Amino acid sequence: MSPSAWEPLLGTSQSPGRAAAARDWDAVTYDRVSDPQVAWAGRVLDRLALVGDETVLDAGCGSGRVTRMLLERLPRGHVVAVDAAPSMVEQARAALGERATVFQCDLQELRVPEPVDAVFSNAVFHWVPDHDRLFQRLFATLKPGGHLVAQCGGAGNVERFHVVAREVALDEPYAEHLGGWQGPWNFATAEATHQRLLTAGFTDVSTWLEPSPIHPPEPLEYLRTVCLGHHLAALPEPLRQPYAEAVAKRCGTPLELDYVRLNITARRPPSPSPGAPLPFG
Repeated sequence: MSPSAWEPLLGTSQSPGRAAAARDWDAVTYDRVSDPQVAWAGRVLDRLALVGDETVLDAGCGSGRVTRMLLERLPRGHVVAVDAAPSMVEQARAALGERATVFQCDLQELRVPEPVDAVFSNAVFHWVPDHDRLFQRLFATLKPGGHLVAQCGGAGNVERFHVVAREVALDEPYAEHLGGWQGPWNFATAEATHQRLLTAGFTDVSTWLEPSPIHPPEPLEYLRTVCLGHHLAALPEPLRQPYAEAVAKRCGTPLELDYVRLNITARRPPSPSPGAPLPFG
């Protein structure tokens, strides 16, 4: 595939209404504190068998740190990197150069000019509300025989942490803005995800949960940027830092985040299945 096929997407935003509704990220800080995500990604990439000349979709590229790891495995290939956050897209474009096509996109509305050989994703799908729609779009993005290899937050992910965040949210002056708010996360079970992938048309499906607790080296900055972004967006500016500090204090030292990862491998059948979505449907 020629990278030129993707040039019309540069500078565009698919489904700008949805993308605008999603919160933006502090991409610079995320790039600095995302060592845990990078460590997870290395193990996920090891499950993606590549010759080196493929075109691979990075579904949720973030700041581009992990995308660079993917590019190292594609010396003759190309990466198409998408993210819903404008700051992440800007950061990734600056970091990746011409070997990656980077554009802003809501994965639930993904459309591509040509199908890709594989889809890779790390620490992203739990931010997507509709997993049925997500897997339909990813299936439609793949060539027949193409593989999906991904990892995201699964059932039980940072459960203890969210209990603490909700407790602090009930305190004044935060309760007016956050009291009772449950957040946008979608931490699915392995069983439900397995069935959704089959329904979308995938075969050779494997899904499993994996506990992966971490101790971030910059606890407050990590919480502020990664775990509490949606909380802070719902608060007035003067309350954001005090809330993050209050959550961090109540979590204790050293901070341990009880991550649970949902691993996914699946394949689009080599030939269309009856009733399966068309590539660009």
